[in-house]
Amino acid sequence: MARPAEDKAEASRIMLGLLDAVEQDRAHSQRHLASELGIALGLVNAYLKRCMKKGLVKVRQAPARRYAYYLTPQGFAEKSRLTVEYLSYSFGFFRQAKTDCSDLFRVAKARGVRRVLLIGQSDLAEIAALCAMEHAIIIVGVVQPEAGQESFIGLPVFEHLEAVADQFDSVLIT
Repeated sequence: MARPAEDKAEASRIMLGLLDAVEQDRAHSQRHLASELGIALGLVNAYLKRCMKKGLVKVRQAPARRYAYYLTPQGFAEKSRLTVEYLSYSFGFFRQAKTDCSDLFRVAKARGVRRVLLIGQSDLAEIAALCAMEHAIIIVGVVQPEAGQESFIGLPVFEHLEAVADQFDSVLIT
């Protein structure tokens, strides 16, 4: 079950993405917006209605039963506010993740861990790789099923644990 803070962060992410798409004139259709934002078509419709009700977005009829959306001055201000909120959240996430990873690697190194395998290709994996360097711990690679790539931040990517040829002392799920 999602926590209220996560729900608010997700709603802010969607709203920022929507306002950005409207500003950049990428709001060709609600279906296109849904695809770009990775959300359901009905949710795009609900967010657009909310934005229009709040005075953030205006709509004009365009040819061929389409609509043209554009930001109002209030919409620009809200987009700026959401951008600052997003950056603040991101920096906070980075600082907390870096602290947690450093603490984890400090304890791991004290227990004799020298080589770690990451499970999952994510922002957290990137932060963990940076922290590992600070603690002289070697990241031997990243396991990410169906990754479709050979490397991630310079580390080899494996589709499953059995494909990892190098020895490792521990795994970190990122």
